[in-house]
Amino acid sequence: MTYRTAFLAMIAAFGFSAGAAQADRLVEEYSAYIGEEDLYNSNGEALTEPWQVIRQDRANYHRYGVRQPGDEGDSFFASPKNREKAERMIEYGTIDYRAARALLRGGSVIDVQILRGADGDYINVSVD
Repeated sequence: MTYRTAFLAMIAAFGFSAGAAQADRLVEEYSAYIGEEDLYNSNGEALTEPWQVIRQDRANYHRYGVRQPGDEGDSFFASPKNREKAERMIEYGTIDYRAARALLRGGSVIDVQILRGADGDYINVSVD
């Protein structure tokens, strides 16, 4: 048995394939200050879920030009269709407890990583 054959046999035994080892890809990363304006939707209703605040923050940034010191731009959420995906993206990603509380309370900076995996795009959110 050659080394190559032994290596391929080992890969097969562990269930690996060439594509399976591929890691998720970082699409973009940004920081955003969550201000009072980000805590309410366009109808003035208080937002109650972290994904709603992220979506409103990005709509404020891209659509309405509402920007606070600490807000960074991104190209991903410049698209209204991508902003609509925020709920699913946070569901498949991670948000630590402190970041979730900070989003709903406002007055802090969050860090958002937008990643692309085999099952689609997702976000990881942490508080700065």
